[in-house]
Amino acid sequence: QVQLVESGGGLVQAGGSLRLSCAASGIRFNIHAMGWFRQAPGKQRELVAAITSSGSTNYADSVKGQFTISRDNAKNTVYLQMNNLKPEDTAVYYCNLVVSKISWGQGTQVTVSS
Repeated sequence: QVQLVESGGGLVQAGGSLRLSCAASGIRFNIHAMGWFRQAPGKQRELVAAITSSGSTNYADSVKGQFTISRDNAKNTVYLQMNNLKPEDTAVYYCNLVVSKISWGQGTQVTVSS
């Protein structure tokens, strides 16, 4: 069964950190570029970080230097380390393949209080 399960979100004060995890199943995880996306209330879902199958990374300008994406192919898991969080980072965070997306998971809510 093809599935993405995100976890690790929560409520944090501005300046705090969170580490999100996304476990994938039913796909050949190690051959796919994976991405973290976020959707804030009233806004479109946006790609904030991506990692290729070989580990090259790319970030949206808004999170560059603040977020770090990584992957563990042995665990079929992609991570997002988020530091120095700001209220504008509040959103539901999702992972998915960067190309040929599969069904979205439920996401994980990140709320940053000022």
